[in-house]
Amino acid sequence: MANIPLTKQRSAAFRSSVALKSAMAVTGAILVLFLIAHMYGNLLVFGGREAFDDYSHHLRELGEPMLPHGGFLWIMRVVLLASVLVHAYAAVALWRRAARARPAGQRYAVRRSAQSPARRYATQTMRWGGIIIVLFVVYHLLHLTTNHIAPGGASNSPYERVVNGFSIWWVVLSYTVAVLVIGYHLWHGIWSALATLGANRASRERALRTISTAIATIITVGFLIPPFSVLFGLVS
Repeated sequence: MANIPLTKQRSAAFRSSVALKSAMAVTGAILVLFLIAHMYGNLLVFGGREAFDDYSHHLRELGEPMLPHGGFLWIMRVVLLASVLVHAYAAVALWRRAARARPAGQRYAVRRSAQSPARRYATQTMRWGGIIIVLFVVYHLLHLTTNHIAPGGASNSPYERVVNGFSIWWVVLSYTVAVLVIGYHLWHGIWSALATLGANRASRERALRTISTAIATIITVGFLIPPFSVLFGLVS
């Protein structure tokens, strides 16, 4: 019987705001690492069709023969999906708690702070940004992974799918909007995650802002270089 109160305490601890914020920070870090690796893969488009297609092919062979063909990709997909689900659950749970904690008369009031206007904007739009990112990821997978959506023409070559799609201005425009939303999400999310993990000392405030800005900028620019290079004929 003594184990019952202990189990309840552990369950309550896992549902606490601190635990939820930590879960968001850890899963966010996993997703940022994936974005960096994905950005590197995208930049291989400058190496030409053979280099880009070989990279896509070798991803399916990682871990062989210990893993089946494509096994590494499926492990990565499961980890990423679990990270997204945990990240989204924690975000929604924290938002609902914050909404219930506000007095009725201040339910829709926006708290002013010492943050810059741009960072306040990022903070206030994190939830909508998350929804836009999820919708973009679904479209992105259908376009460049499963080949179900093929603006510019379908192809078995990942390189050709990239070039065919990004040769169309509205595809590049929609991609740009989504990447900018991701950049804003990263900018605030990285700062918030570092603060959650204990780096939020006053002496480190400027360093946290610099790190979050640098990572968000590098990832945003890195993802936008390939589509605009294709659109303007630097990659064909």
